[in-house]
Parts: sequence; structure tokens; C-alpha cells
Amino acid sequence: VTLFLPRTAPSPPPRPVLPQPINHQYTLLPGRSWARVCVCVVTGPRETASYTPGPQCKYKEYEKKVRTEEVDGAKLVKNVAESLEEMFRKKAEAIRVRRLVEAAEEAHLQHEENPDLQYEYFNAVLINEVDEGGNSVELGGEFLLEPNDHFNNLSVNLSLSVVQVPTNMYNKDPDIVNGVHWSEALNKVFVDNFEKDPSLIWQYFGSAKGFFRQYPGVKWHPDEHGVIAFDCRNRKWYIQAATSPKDVVILVDVSGSMKGLRLTIARQTVSSILDTLGDDDFFNIIAYNQEIHYVEPCLNGTLVQADRTNKDHFREHLDKLFAKGIGLLGNALTEAFTILSDFNQTGRGSVCSQAIMLVTDGATQMYDDVFAKFNWPDRKVRIFPYLIGRESAFADNLKWMACANKGYFTQISTLADVQENVMRYLHVMSRPKVIDHEHDTVWTEAYVDSTVSNAGDRKCASAAALTCVSMCGGSYSWEQRNQGILLGVVGTDIPVQELMKVVPKHKDGQKRRKPNYGSVDLSEVEWEDTDDVLRNAMVNRKTGTFSMEVKTTVDKGKRVLRMHNDYYYTDIRGTPFSVGVALSRGHGKYFFKGNVSVEAGLRDLDQPDVALADEWTYCNTDEHHEHRYLSQIQAIKLYMTGRKTHLKCDRELIQQVLFDAVVTAPLEAYWTGLALNKSENSDKGVEIAFLGTRTGLSRTNLFVVQEQLSNQDLLTAEDKEGVFNSDHFPLWYRRAAEQVPGTYFVFQASQNKSVVLASTAIQLLDDRKSPIVAAVGIQMKLEFFQRKFWTASRQCAALDGKCSISCDNEDIKCYLIDNNGFILVSEDYSQTGLFFGEVEEMTKPHISLRSIFPAQRSQRGKVMMVPCDTAYPAFVSERTIKETAGNIDCDGCTRTFVIQQIPSSNLFMVVVDNKCDCRPSLFVLNLCEHNESLKCDRLKFQKERKKPESCHPFHPQENPMECGAAANLYPRHTAVLLTLLTILTTR
Repeated sequence: VTLFLPRTAPSPPPRPVLPQPINHQYTLLPGRSWARVCVCVVTGPRETASYTPGPQCKYKEYEKKVRTEEVDGAKLVKNVAESLEEMFRKKAEAIRVRRLVEAAEEAHLQHEENPDLQYEYFNAVLINEVDEGGNSVELGGEFLLEPNDHFNNLSVNLSLSVVQVPTNMYNKDPDIVNGVHWSEALNKVFVDNFEKDPSLIWQYFGSAKGFFRQYPGVKWHPDEHGVIAFDCRNRKWYIQAATSPKDVVILVDVSGSMKGLRLTIARQTVSSILDTLGDDDFFNIIAYNQEIHYVEPCLNGTLVQADRTNKDHFREHLDKLFAKGIGLLGNALTEAFTILSDFNQTGRGSVCSQAIMLVTDGATQMYDDVFAKFNWPDRKVRIFPYLIGRESAFADNLKWMACANKGYFTQISTLADVQENVMRYLHVMSRPKVIDHEHDTVWTEAYVDSTVSNAGDRKCASAAALTCVSMCGGSYSWEQRNQGILLGVVGTDIPVQELMKVVPKHKDGQKRRKPNYGSVDLSEVEWEDTDDVLRNAMVNRKTGTFSMEVKTTVDKGKRVLRMHNDYYYTDIRGTPFSVGVALSRGHGKYFFKGNVSVEAGLRDLDQPDVALADEWTYCNTDEHHEHRYLSQIQAIKLYMTGRKTHLKCDRELIQQVLFDAVVTAPLEAYWTGLALNKSENSDKGVEIAFLGTRTGLSRTNLFVVQEQLSNQDLLTAEDKEGVFNSDHFPLWYRRAAEQVPGTYFVFQASQNKSVVLASTAIQLLDDRKSPIVAAVGIQMKLEFFQRKFWTASRQCAALDGKCSISCDNEDIKCYLIDNNGFILVSEDYSQTGLFFGEVEEMTKPHISLRSIFPAQRSQRGKVMMVPCDTAYPAFVSERTIKETAGNIDCDGCTRTFVIQQIPSSNLFMVVVDNKCDCRPSLFVLNLCEHNESLKCDRLKFQKERKKPESCHPFHPQENPMECGAAANLYPRHTAVLLTLLTILTTR
């Protein structure tokens, strides 16, 4: 965004040439009339009475009876880590101890493959579907589904699982039918797991054959084209559990013979290979003919992490490939081996498995000299050739390459063949782990899996961030025990929201997050940590503390909070994760405890105007099925009265929420009295009064009927920033808490610009400790607010009450703006909500607004690292400056302005001389300047990361002849290969 203020403060401008009564008038503005508009003054005479006097007085009554304590950050993070450790342990038990893996392997062992097997199963897409005659379709059938709030209100079947088969696969393929048949044994384990741990959500088995068994059963819906693109083998949880981390170089033949359909198939093959790479993998793509062409030229000679951003970047370049010339494969192989060797020596890659994927329509020779130089005798790099097209003239050389280098050969003739043939290499990469009987518990990083929309995707019905725990299983029948045949991967999901439940919100209200993320690095959230001190310490699972000044955006990035945070972090044992909490200095470092009787607390808690934060856990109602339908208030009553002693509840949090319920109880009578008083709020300008406490308790009162509310989303689930949820306090609470005590914060609601909200914080003073205990506010109509403003602006201090000049005068323009420069009141109603710099000339270098509105740089990351994550200037008023004035030179005409702060608020009155025609400069939104060097730096840069502890690159019992082509090798090739194997064996 173009900066509208000068970068250096100008010399003090002369006082504005405006009639003196203006200064008197606007100095008077914050007096009685203004207080009457905002009705946020808690003490004072009748004319400044508030809609919110009760809480302040009541908290003051208890001030001597409460105890203020400093939050022990180290103890807090230790307790959070222990709670998360227990949660993760239970989820892992559902896979290992409760025998999902063992059940799958045992079921397969007992099953006898039958290529003619006929077996009806519940297909996730076809259940409850009927044909034209009203009969159930094949693989459909009647499948009972009931809505269940534990599963995002989807209709599910808690007794059975369903099977999803990718659209490009045949539902009744013998491999699919046999796999579905033996995996039916998992139903009993799914149900048993859920009964023992009701907090579990989706459990699943992803078969190496491609089908996906999911519990509980739910109906899947294709997209508008009748397709379900979901393939479990491309999901992170499957990739990371089935294979070890790997470094991969993809070689793509772009010689003249690859023109047309072959190049199209080749592009799709490369894209499918990218789908199989996870965040623990590293890759690069090289196109070759008579020359070597890096698909991304700036990544010459290196590999990059296979995260989603990098993979998408390379996919964009695939369309730029074109075929010409001749193919010199030897040069390409040499380049690939060199990259893998050099990159491995840096220690920056996977430091585990290595592979070269060769996508070509043939090879004129075997290039055994290249392999002898770079890969034999250890054969640390596996070769996976993909022959494109129907011709097989040079196929034998490719087959030999695969078998001689522990790889696998496949031929891809059509686009429909791509997916399944690409997947074959995963069987080879998983062989060592399966032969080793390794059942490593694998945790994915937090991410949003948004591949499949509608209710079809088990995770994406709510598009919630989650982590998965998974484990692979193999075939251990006597005849297959050393073949390393992967059966598939079992897993379960853990929503990040569930992890957030263990964090005590009343002690840690400030959190930072990157919205709408698929996967996010800590440095993109805590970007002020320019040296990655905090990030690297947590990546390496250390325990410690760290402090820094931070800025965080709120209100959809429009506003900035400035804080000094103290960070406490430690590792979560038994997992690859670390956890950290941030405590804001000042009010964020303290909390207070008060005591009231249980009877009084429960009485005042169970009232119609009281609600508790939906996503906070006062009592864990997920652990037992009998508690699942209890509200939090119901659970608290049962727990505190001793009727449900086995409920797990946070007693400390409950005691404080009961205290808040008693303290704030008088508000109900006070608000009712205001509603009954016809002289108050006669024009229904004030619609809602509300209060929120640090324990997540809220009280609301409507002064108009529900149907007449200008903004019906306030304090509802639709109002994402206006309610207590798992990762933040409401916006009106946070902004009020950051104001100077005794002031109020007024702002326009982003989701509904027809209303204005005003809130103020309630603070207890205990020496230098000042915990925020609550915030209270109102919602009023914007039209009502503006009308009151214009009325107040016409009142002057003269004896006769008349104004020599007012906002009605055509020679001036009046605005009311907030502390971030957004317009609340303007003569032009359409300007409401706009940034002030968009409607008034703010780009001249001599303007003096910088002193009162210094720009704060708010960015998503270091520009060197993420060139398109731009640093945005956000404007925040300087609290110590109460007034400023200046002149604007408009081509020979001088335009004068005055800005004054409204006392006890975040608002400013702006008066601008309207005699000069100073049209605003075009306000340019420049989000990302194209910079090739910065983009390349970002692609090359790799942050420190913790590598997986498990690595299974090879196993001595692997059969290298299981390479997709051994039976078809010509005698000459077989002899060469056997000679080579003999040499390797003797070594």
C-alpha cells in the first residue's frame, strides 16, 4: 500500500488560518454531548450515565477480596506439554495398542486371494442411491446415516465404515474386492476404539491398492463433473508413514520424439510424482535434450523442499516445456547423480533415500558406464524409469536400468494409466520398512487438507486445520515375508482445535495465527524473530524462554496491536512437536482469583443472558459418550454438585467463571431497567449491550427485538472476530484491553458497516499489577452514531450558543476517524469505513500528520525470504499527541487542517479547509512487486528443520529382481545384470 505520510517529520507548520471558534468548538466536542453519544463513562453525573456501570462498581466491591497472581510461564507451558503428551499418547494407542495395524496384518494373513471373488460392499459414493426403478444400485444399498455434532454435524454411521475408490479405478477390480473383503475386519476395531476413546474422530485405512476405508461411514459426493479426485496414497499421512524421507531428481525427456501426446503424458506423470512427495522430501526437475534445462533456472544444482508452495511453483513451469532436438540421457543422468551427491553432503536434504525418476520415450543404450561411476557398487540411488507411449523399441534398456539400480520400470501409454503406474514406485520405497517390520508412529505437521470439497472428504467438511497420526502395515505371509509388500496405512485425525482445548485461555488470551493456511512456518507468524532464535529452539525441541516486541494484525489486517511478549517453550515427549505460549507484558502477565459460594455461582451462571465460550473446555464432555450431549454449563453444574465425579473439569477455571457470574449478575437488572425506561434510547439507536470476562463468560441484552437488529451476527458463531474462540479473545475485548485504562475503543464492524461498536476494559489495580478482568460495550446503529455526532458538532461555547462556523459551513469538511485512520463519520456517507488517505490528499511531503499517525510496518515475513508477502504500512495514533495542525499546498492554494483527539477514546476529529480543490492522489494497492532475484532467494533458502528420526533406505533381504521387468529382460541384459549382482554379493 502506498505510504501516504512522509518518512521524515516535517518542520512544525503554522497554526491553521481558521476562525477561532473552531478550536473552542472542537475542544468542547468530547464533553457532555460526546459522552452521551458513546455512553461508555462508568462514573459521573446523570448526563454521562452509561449502559455499562454495573460491572466496574461490582468488581470494585470485591477488589479487596481477590488475589492477584503473576502467571508462571514456565510452569504453564510444562503443564500444557504434559496434557498434550497424554492426548497424543491416546491417539497413538488407537493405532498401535488397540491393534488397527495388527488387525489389518492379521486379516490379510488369514485371507486367501481369489481373482474371481464376488463381494458386495458399501461404496461411499453409491450408498443410498437408487436406479430408475427405485432399487438400490450395485455396491450401494440402504445405509443408515444420522447427524452427529461430534463429526461436524455430518450424517454418519457409528457401526460401519465405508469404502471410497478413486474415480480412475474400477470399483470391482479383483485387487480392490479382495482388499475390501479382508479389511472388513477393521470395522470391529474402529468401533471398539471409538467406544474406549469418544474424543476420536475419523479413523481410516488407506490401501496400497488405492481404496480408502473410513470410519464412521459417511456418504461422499462427487464434484460437478462427477469426479472424486481423492486418492489416499497422495495424502501426507500416507506418504510419510509408507516411505522414508527421500531426495528425488526428476529427469524429463524433451527431445523431438516427445512431441504431442507424449509430452502431455510426461507432464502429467511429473505432476503425479510431485503429488507423492511430502514435506520431508526434497526434489528438482531437469528437462533434457542435447542440453540440460532446469525447469526452474535459478535452482541450478540444488534441491528444494517438497512443500505445497514449491510443488505448485514447479507445476506452473511444466506447461512451458516443449520438445525439440535429440535426447542425450547420459549427460542428464550425470547431472542428476552429481546433484544428489553434492546435496547429500551438505546435510540439508533428507539424508536418507535417494532416487532418480526418468520420464522418457526410450533409451538407445544402458549407460552402465554412468552407473558404474556414480552408483555402483552401493547402489544408493534407485532408478525409476517411466516409458511414455505405446512403442517399446528401446524399452529393454530402461528395464535393465531399473533392475540394476534397485528401482522399478513401468510403461505409461495413456493419460488414464498415469496415476496407478506412478504409484508403483512407492511399493519399492516402502519395502525396507516393511521387511524390517517397522511400525513407526508418524505425525504430520498441522495442515488443512482441502483436496476434496462437499461432505465427501472426511476432513474437509469443516476445512479445519488438523494433524494426523499414522502407521504402515505389511504382508507377512510365509511366501511374502521378505518381499516387503505394503498393505497400506492406518491413521486417525486430531483437529488443531482439540489441541487448543488444553491451553488455559484465562491465562493466555493473546495468540497469533496465519489465517486460511494450509501449512505454516513459525517464522511466518512470529516474523519479528528475524534471527529465528525462537523458531530454531522450538524446531530442535529445546526448553527455554525468549522475549521480543511484536505487532499483530486484527480486524482482517486493518489494525495493529503492539505488544511485548515473553515466550515459554518446551518439547512434547513421544512426538516430534514442541509447544510454546506467549504472555504479553503488563495486564497479560497477571490474573486474579476470587471466591464465591458454589450455590451463588451456579445460580447466577444458569441465566438466560449468560453464555460460555463455545470452544473453551471447562469440562471434557468428549471422554464418555454419556456426556457428549451436555452443554458446558450443564457439565459444570453436575461436576460442582458432585453428581458426576468422573467428569474431567478445570476446577480453577470453573471457580473463576462462577466468580464472574456473581460479580456481573446485577447487569441483567440494570439493562432491564434501561429497556423499560422509555426516556432512555427512545429512538432505539443502541441495540445491544454486552460484556465478556477473562474466563470466557459473556452477558448480552437486546434493546430491540431480534428481527430489528442491524447486525444479527454480533456475538454469534458467524461473527468470527467478535466471540471467544479457541485461538483468540473477541476483537472488542482485545482492543479495549490495549487502550489506556478508563478509555473506550470505538470502531465500525467489518462484517456489517451499518453498526458501530464501542467497548472499554475493566481493570483491577493492585500496586503496579493491573489484570484486565472484563470488557463491556454496546452496538449502535451507524446512522444514530453519526446523527449524534453532527448534533454535538453544532454546539459551541459562546454565551448565546451560536457558532460562527460549524460543520454545516461549506468552507470546511469534518471527519471523525479512529486511531488507525479509518473514517467513522463523513459528510459523504459512502466514505464511511474507508481509509482517510483514500479521500483526502495525504501524499504531499510537507504534511504534518506523521507525528500523530506514525506508520507501523506489518508484514507476513522477511522480504528477502518471502518477496510477495509484502510489508504493509498500518497506521496507529500516537497517544501522547492530542492535537496537530498544518497546511497543504495545492498548486498555489493553501489548504488548512486541524486534528484533535477526542479525550478518553481512540477517535480523532479532523477539520479540513474546503476552499482549495486538492483532489486525492490515486491510491495504489501494490501487493507484490515482481522481483526475480528475491523470488529465487526464497526458493533456494531452507530454514533449519528437524529430520525424522527413522530412516529405511535399503534392506539386505530385498529382491532386486522385483523391478517390474525381470521376466522380460533379453538374455544379454540378464547376463550383464547377473554378473553385476555376483560382484556386489562378493563385496
